[in-house]
Amino acid sequence: MPDQDGTLRVGIAGYGSTGQIRRRFVDEHPQMRTVAYCERTLEPGVDADGVRRYLDYESLLAHEDLDFLHVCLWNDVAPSATIAGLEAGLHVFCEKPPGRTVEDIELVRETERRHPHLKLKYGFNHRYHDSVREALRIVRTGELGEIVDLAGVYGKSKMIRFDQDWRTRREVAGGGILLDQGIHMVDIMRLFAGDFTHITSRISNKYWSHDVEDNAWALMETDEGVVALLQSSATQWRHRFRLEITLEQGALILAGILSSTRSYGAETLTVVYRSDDDRGDPREVTTRYNEDNSWRDEVASFAHAILADEPIRDGSSLEALKTMQLVYDIYCADREWAARWGLTRDAVKQP
Repeated sequence: MPDQDGTLRVGIAGYGSTGQIRRRFVDEHPQMRTVAYCERTLEPGVDADGVRRYLDYESLLAHEDLDFLHVCLWNDVAPSATIAGLEAGLHVFCEKPPGRTVEDIELVRETERRHPHLKLKYGFNHRYHDSVREALRIVRTGELGEIVDLAGVYGKSKMIRFDQDWRTRREVAGGGILLDQGIHMVDIMRLFAGDFTHITSRISNKYWSHDVEDNAWALMETDEGVVALLQSSATQWRHRFRLEITLEQGALILAGILSSTRSYGAETLTVVYRSDDDRGDPREVTTRYNEDNSWRDEVASFAHAILADEPIRDGSSLEALKTMQLVYDIYCADREWAARWGLTRDAVKQP
């Protein structure tokens, strides 16, 4: 149960850059406070502000009286930590991806079903960016008609940062740039267009030569005929985010995404209004977003779901499963890549 004043006591499993960012917004929320965290690179003890630190999530769960656990661990550990948190009677917020494989999220969901009173949310943070939320609002109003197609590029300047070599190891990460970063674009495309059922792809690791991909290209189509073109790349030589959504009466262009490094450029949404006499140069209105409210709003959304006992929105385990399954289907659509790593669609369960 929360403190007498209703404050939720939070433990953070994994205190790297993401864990530290999450703590900032947890502690800014009036009904949450961080009481402990774990990080294997730090000595156990107590910080100057009274927050306790442990080496691993097992010690954290064994010694702390928590309301929810925030999981910011490597992909190979995140599913087991999530399951342990649920089994301990805690609400759990886990960063993306939900694990290395579809089976990982299936195991988590089996545990979740045994604890229906607990909340489980996954950190598909891009859904909370203001440009994405405004674009989704416009689509849902129908003012520009139905979606015709989508084209998205999400790229990094290189495969890894010097301190994150684990992302290049299949046994730890499960996949490369598509699973690590491209999963955000996959999730957003699903958010706008629904489920993609027809997929062709090409997966490659020929530039960086790790045992995970450094490029993934996919051509996807829904049963309703909406087509999406996706590139997830670690050979862009600069950080890049761009999503173009063509509709019957116009288009939406999302360019740039605000991040802690600001390396993806300005976050903008351009609304294009088609007309019969525009001569190929239609009216456009561009909005620039200068503040990143996504971390704050995402944490606040989870706190609200717990305190008000409402369903999880934007990041439920079912949404995480569907997005993870689509990533896996993109891998498997390249038969050469699938055969190389022993990937089969038969191993994927339907939600």
